Amino acid sequence: MAAHILIIEDNDMSFALAEYLLRQAGHQSSRASDGRAGVRLALENVADLILCDLDLPGMNGFEVAKQLPTDRNWKAVPLVAFTAGSTGDAQNDVLASGFSGYISKPIDPRTFITTITRYLPASARAS
Repeated sequence: MAAHILIIEDNDMSFALAEYLLRQAGHQSSRASDGRAGVRLALENVADLILCDLDLPGMNGFEVAKQLPTDRNWKAVPLVAFTAGSTGDAQNDVLASGFSGYISKPIDPRTFITTITRYLPASARAS
């Protein structure tokens, strides 16, 4: 079964590459280009995984990670940071803030899908 992945990303090129790679792997995706819209879509509870940039307009990724668990309508799904800040300290901050993991940008097309698959529930992995 294909997964539905919500991508909260304001950079058109990063979104386009991620969406293309996901589609090639048999997954579906939707997009929010800012944190507030991302929270609204996440609360619709249709995503199997959320990729969230940290540097977003309005509400940044850390605020998204903080807001979602406080809403009683939130069905917890893996929330993975999707950002260019890749130092060890930044990764530790991300994990301490409630994210399930971390994917560095720029995207490496050779490893992106393998990395994404690690965070998906078995029922949502493409066959």
